Amino acid sequence: MSDIDLIANTPATLGYQMPGEWAKHERCWMVWPTTHAQWSDIEAVERSYADVANTIAKFEPVTMVVAPGRVERARVLCNDAVSLLELANDDSWMRDIGPSFLKHAQTGEVAGTAWRFNCWGGASPRYQEDAQVAGRILNHLGLPAYHSSLVMEGGALHIDGDGTLVTTESVVLNENRNWNLDKTQAEIELCRATGATKVVWLPGDLESETSDMTDGHVDGVMCFVKPGVVMVERDVSNEGVVAEIERENRRALELATDARGRHFEIIDLVVDHSGIGEGFELYCSSYINFYLPNGGVVMPGYDVDSDHRVKKLLADVFPDRQVEMVDIRPIAPGGGGIHCITQQQPA
Repeated sequence: MSDIDLIANTPATLGYQMPGEWAKHERCWMVWPTTHAQWSDIEAVERSYADVANTIAKFEPVTMVVAPGRVERARVLCNDAVSLLELANDDSWMRDIGPSFLKHAQTGEVAGTAWRFNCWGGASPRYQEDAQVAGRILNHLGLPAYHSSLVMEGGALHIDGDGTLVTTESVVLNENRNWNLDKTQAEIELCRATGATKVVWLPGDLESETSDMTDGHVDGVMCFVKPGVVMVERDVSNEGVVAEIERENRRALELATDARGRHFEIIDLVVDHSGIGEGFELYCSSYINFYLPNGGVVMPGYDVDSDHRVKKLLADVFPDRQVEMVDIRPIAPGGGGIHCITQQQPA
């Protein structure tokens, strides 16, 4: 099946849908870190990326996209279970620049959606290579590709594999991305591109009150545990407008129903982020930004007491999975966590 077939018909009409993240994976995709304005020690960041990749590789294969000229360094730090693919790129956030992989409901054939990427609404002028990464990966794999008209990032959506997609108004409807679309038009394309049948909208960060340059990615707010069940992070150290943003996002989930008409069961992940990442402008202190490899949970750690409480909660929520924690303090000042730097390819 060619790209033209998917463009003519859309993934949804052809029977493709994006599986839940707990479905069996073929592999995990990452991209090797490059110099970032928020990273003062790129070698520490490289070691931390390698730690994440090597930990995920205990559960499933990992492919690391590496910019030309950086393969030797990646090979030194990544173990043999991590394969390297040399492709041009600008930055280091595979969740946002990589394809959103799809699977055919009957045949099991895998395809992918490549979103339009404009660097989180123009946060940086250097993204021309990143904008091509999704298509290049799908071409490398020989998989059908749907090139969506929507400016979007993978971290701006969560999906339950059962018809429900959750996203935020502050990303999708932001004038810095899809200025010419209303909510109905955006919903139509989100469903076309992922096979979802119901879009649940959270407000996100409509007034850009947080320091999050993504404008409020949903993968820093909540995640699906399974269809009908979501986990929501709440930082008790927040106050004022930031605390109000958290309340409004949770309230939207309380009022919503999913594609099957169910109200969500909500699991609260209550943490205190005070003391984590102090002095950093974009520091990602999110615990909910974890990755679900086959049979595992790979979660972020910040060398604070709450690390262990969250690890226990995740072990209780995912009793059939082994929970592994990776210290991401070198990565977090760049504004992202483990979910942000990974992308699952379904088996």
